[in-house]
Amino acid sequence: MTHTSHTAHVSDAQRRVEEDLLDRVVASFDSCENPRLKLLMQSLTVHLHEFIRDVRLTEDEWNQAIDFLTRVGHITDDKRQEFVLLSDTLGASMQTIAVNNEAYEDATEATVFGPFFVDDAPEVSHGGDIAGGAHGQPAWVEGTVTDTDGNPVPNARIEVWECDEDGFYDVQYADNRMAGRAYLHTDDQGTYRFWGLTPVPYPIPHDGPVGQMLQAVGRSPVRAAHLHFMVTASGFRTLVTHIFVDGDPQLDIGDSVFGVKDSLIKAFEQQPAGTPTPDGRDVSEIADGTWARTRFDIVLAPAKTKTT
Repeated sequence: MTHTSHTAHVSDAQRRVEEDLLDRVVASFDSCENPRLKLLMQSLTVHLHEFIRDVRLTEDEWNQAIDFLTRVGHITDDKRQEFVLLSDTLGASMQTIAVNNEAYEDATEATVFGPFFVDDAPEVSHGGDIAGGAHGQPAWVEGTVTDTDGNPVPNARIEVWECDEDGFYDVQYADNRMAGRAYLHTDDQGTYRFWGLTPVPYPIPHDGPVGQMLQAVGRSPVRAAHLHFMVTASGFRTLVTHIFVDGDPQLDIGDSVFGVKDSLIKAFEQQPAGTPTPDGRDVSEIADGTWARTRFDIVLAPAKTKTT
């Protein structure tokens, strides 16, 4: 990225005024007894002031920014997290994930958590259906959970959640439904399997300030089709990730929260109506009787790792 600073024509006297203010604000944190908090606050101050000085922020722009953040706060509630959405669309969420999930051997890559996870999803057994009445094409999902040496990880907890065929998560409906989400555990061989829905692209909530920001800058709010996973097991780093649908046109257009990684793109193989399902389930009365299947083998990094 080519960047042109706007400070070149600032006078020496004005520069000294601005730098003196910055020095005084940074020094105001010197007595902080928590060294990590001190580092965070002083670094934030430096970068924030450098941004203001670099772009020569106007008072009107500052007021608009305060108004924007105020509206982000007002629309946030226990079901909608507009601040997470803002972080996602600025790439801050993915950058934080990159910093905290450094590459380790062939461990599965992490991606964004997203704003639609809930804690009280139901448990399903192996081969169970997470759809919970959500509409869409059935998809058989199976795989293994192993460590980086290929050893199975039994009893790993796998949380999964996704939208319905209309692109909405259960929490976006007003009737308190619980659908398109569940958790299960791997068996003694580290395997898992469940029925879900074939993921579809959908727009992130764009009826609020974040959506207005995307429209103003000419960006699409649409996310590439995906299925969320969160995998936890004793002794291993918690994995938050997605899998994406190979062939989804949105992959070429771009994912609005920058969550796509090539290693996470999986084939959802389409099965014609009448094709026998792995567990004998009859899907003839669902959608048009077609279904899809995919495999996602998950590799967990140890809880404490050195980078490779």
